[in-house]
Amino acid sequence: MFRFRREVYLDNNATTKVDKKVVKAVDYVLRNCYGNPSSLYKDARNSAEKLEESRLKVAETINADPHEIFFTGSASEANNAILKSVSGHFYPARKKIVSTPIEHASVMNTLEFLKTQGMQVEYIHVDSRGRILPDKLEDMIDDNTCLVCCMLANNEIGTVQDIQRVSRLARKHDVLVMSDCVQALGKVHVDVKDLGIDYASFSAHKIHGPKGVGALFVKHGRPFTPLIHGGHQEQGLRAGTESLHNIAGLATACSNIEEMLSQSQRVLQLKNLFVEELGKIKTDMVVNSPEEACLPNTVNITLPRVNNAVLMAMLDYNGISVSAGSACNTQDDKPSHVLKAIGLSDQATRETIRFSLSTDTSEQDIKYVVKILEEYFEGNQVPVSIITPRQLDEDLLFNDDTYILDVRFWYDREILKGLPNSHEASFVSIKKYVDVIPRDKNILVVCQMGYGAAVIAYYLVSEHFKNVSFLLSGMVGWKLSNGELYRKYAGKNIEKLRPGSLLQS
Repeated sequence: MFRFRREVYLDNNATTKVDKKVVKAVDYVLRNCYGNPSSLYKDARNSAEKLEESRLKVAETINADPHEIFFTGSASEANNAILKSVSGHFYPARKKIVSTPIEHASVMNTLEFLKTQGMQVEYIHVDSRGRILPDKLEDMIDDNTCLVCCMLANNEIGTVQDIQRVSRLARKHDVLVMSDCVQALGKVHVDVKDLGIDYASFSAHKIHGPKGVGALFVKHGRPFTPLIHGGHQEQGLRAGTESLHNIAGLATACSNIEEMLSQSQRVLQLKNLFVEELGKIKTDMVVNSPEEACLPNTVNITLPRVNNAVLMAMLDYNGISVSAGSACNTQDDKPSHVLKAIGLSDQATRETIRFSLSTDTSEQDIKYVVKILEEYFEGNQVPVSIITPRQLDEDLLFNDDTYILDVRFWYDREILKGLPNSHEASFVSIKKYVDVIPRDKNILVVCQMGYGAAVIAYYLVSEHFKNVSFLLSGMVGWKLSNGELYRKYAGKNIEKLRPGSLLQS
């Protein structure tokens, strides 16, 4: 059946398309505001004016005072700065932080680091929809607690927490509150004064702004010390010449927040339509996102007996972008800590997909995605074969018709040796290798965990390769299942492919 291929982007919690007005603003600053904002001459004053205009706009967007806004290189930097600053200020008199087990990786990993520095970190239990229990939270706060860390909205399942109640409970015990507001901005109303929080982090690229810039809110009078030393910029609290063009892009993106919020009900209706239609064709699906107190654009779904690596690759083949969780963890071998925290098994996490819409998503987009999924579940969208680790034995490894294409990243190859007789190519530049991959062989694509290999296998099919398969669970799964073969053959007779004619063209 002939069908027009549609491009549908449903991974907006990972990043968003940059708005045209943002592109224009960034371009203007790059061309016209090249002076250093810290200098005194006219061009510098123009840059400084643009910087302060941007600070005012960001502050207005979240109902903060301009002097409470500090620009950073990312929300991850902002989260690091808050946690390390607060813990350093109170340690050792008060050295306990209470947090949730579903925070962003930039928070979770920083908390784990702080534990090595003597801080005590306790995680409050969440229910099957990622909601914390406020009464349990109050029981965990004691005289040793200096900070409660709770994100406003979760990036993987969309749960929106009652931060106002969290703040009230913390304030009763003279404890500060930090909230990662990255996913919430532009999807739900964010007012830092109304929320009652002391610290918050934001990111431009989640609201159709540029990558490489974030914002940090520090309530006036709250303790804060620089994470980056070296200069007087940002009131002496964040050294380094400001990335003015990115900051202007963030401010311009913030000017669109009211419009984004006005579209939230329509986006929610599209999400509900998608869930309803998908439920008709996959009746055993499990929705992990809550029905209420949830981001209007986010739905996290477990599809039993459907490998998410294969499904994502198939959707990508059909022009549909989705993810299995946080983009910051896509190269991690471990199951999502968020999905584990809400009670999913390791197997269920590998059958789970996140769909995150935007104001650009249309009803036609949703219907197209549902149609593609329906065809897949009916067995009509399977142009590649799956090889399990057990199937990849010596006979298949050394078959003359087998061509093993290793698309792992260089750091993965440092961890595990490659399959014997494999050919190494770049995952991100795979199109440059199409001309040097033989078309008369059975192509077996391999990566570290199976996700990237599935994507590349479908890509090769789109380039008219006839016999393509990929290794399920990747090199990690193959080594676990074939330890003796790994020790005997791994790393032998490996060729590093050189890009074909496309590189020179």
